[in-house]
Amino acid sequence: MLIEYDGTRYYGFQWQVGLPTIQSELELAIGRLCGQSSRVVAASRTDTGVHAQGQVVAFWANSTLDTGTLVRALNHYLPDDIAVKEAHRAAAEFNVRRDAVSREYRYYILNSNTRSPLRRRFALLMPGALDTEAMNEGCRLIRGEHDFASFASSLDDDRSTVRDVYEAEIEKKGDFTVFRIVANSYLPHQVRSTVGLLIRLGLGKISVEDFRDIMEAGTVGLAGPLCPARGLCLKKVNYSRPLEN
Repeated sequence: MLIEYDGTRYYGFQWQVGLPTIQSELELAIGRLCGQSSRVVAASRTDTGVHAQGQVVAFWANSTLDTGTLVRALNHYLPDDIAVKEAHRAAAEFNVRRDAVSREYRYYILNSNTRSPLRRRFALLMPGALDTEAMNEGCRLIRGEHDFASFASSLDDDRSTVRDVYEAEIEKKGDFTVFRIVANSYLPHQVRSTVGLLIRLGLGKISVEDFRDIMEAGTVGLAGPLCPARGLCLKKVNYSRPLEN
């Protein structure tokens, strides 16, 4: 299923004991509709407060409902800040995480001297002017395959910190500065740490050379600061083949 959600009041996607999560709400709705429990797996496990417009999830259920009815019925049981947009019957061998070839995130920065009550849940307020040309120089440095340990908030195992960033850019859209990144996968808080370092670059607090030195240092947590989750949105998960069976 393709789902969209406002992550403001959730403790991320993944199920946690006694806390509201996207996964727990989906599994509760599926249980009510199908009369059976089913584990829901996501293509990308978003963190606390992070939003999604194009999250992809998968689950097993013995249901004779057509996909259109499934979408309408699940949306009936789901809270208003989570919605199923599409549903497909996937092939038995389909794996929602391993078959994904890339994930696209965007981070929204609102360039304004005054707060915006209507947009405060979905963007970081930044009164100061940003040098987007310098920030795009930083984006060019992170494209390609690199060790991104400096952009991870923590590492709790011995897995590789090398990731492949296919696209990265800064774009002005009205009073928003938008960071767009497409990569095969991400380290914990990698995107928000990247935005924090790019903002420092855009404010003239570091140089492009400083950015490169931090990136190449390979020291966990060196980049940043970690930007608030509210500005981050999972826009799309890409697959090399259609989802339908």
